[in-house]
Amino acid sequence: MTYAIVETGGKQLWVEPGRFYEVDRLAEVEENSSFDLSRVLLINHEGQITLGHPYVSEAVVRARVLQHRRGDKIIVYKMRPKKKTRKKRGHRQPLTRLLIESIELNGVPLATAPSRTEAAPESNPEAAPSAAATGIPADEE
Repeated sequence: MTYAIVETGGKQLWVEPGRFYEVDRLAEVEENSSFDLSRVLLINHEGQITLGHPYVSEAVVRARVLQHRRGDKIIVYKMRPKKKTRKKRGHRQPLTRLLIESIELNGVPLATAPSRTEAAPESNPEAAPSAAATGIPADEE
């Protein structure tokens, strides 16, 4: 298993190729575009650990922006008892959803995301519907 620990938005994130993650909004990157995360703190490739001090030189995590979105609403409710003061405010954090495409070290890809070219199994429209699909019990057919 190959993974990397990267720093983005002041937070550290454990990433693996082929998975998507939500990070704080990256305003400088447009949707459906690729970019590189160069602040890589650690890479683990099949048990061999490369540790940076503070960052691993020549290490890059390639990612693609899937969408910019907003997180779930958080309600902040403040009340001072016996004073009749109440504040109710909501907050939605702006987020960016990333798909990690590959982890590279010294220009060599250590791990890439699996390709999504496998087609779904096709259904046969000429086949008779099963008993479960028609809603008729099997003993009445």
